[in-house]
Amino acid sequence: HDWRGARATLAEKARLGIMTSLVTHSRGLVFGDLKDLCQLTDGNLSRHLQILHEAGFVEIWKGFHKKRPQTLCRVTEGGRQRFLEYINVLETVVQDALKAGSASSSNGKLAEGWSPV
Repeated sequence: HDWRGARATLAEKARLGIMTSLVTHSRGLVFGDLKDLCQLTDGNLSRHLQILHEAGFVEIWKGFHKKRPQTLCRVTEGGRQRFLEYINVLETVVQDALKAGSASSSNGKLAEGWSPV
């Protein structure tokens, strides 16, 4: 899959939160519930959903509940796979950074010649 495309789409914190919420709610979430979970405004959520929808990560359904219009947001199967691949890459990057950091530090001490300001 396209790592760069997923990275460009998911690197934004709000979109990462939206995807996390939708992946954990496989039947989808109505707009208001998703907005509350992600702590976003209507406009911000709409814009991020539009980007995720255009990238094929989410599907958006319109319907009615008790004669009131509702918007249901769901992660697509391809979106789920790309999201999980992205998370796996991030986990690898973090693990590599932690290993490199622990290998290069000598008990967290600075090299000789440094003093606090």
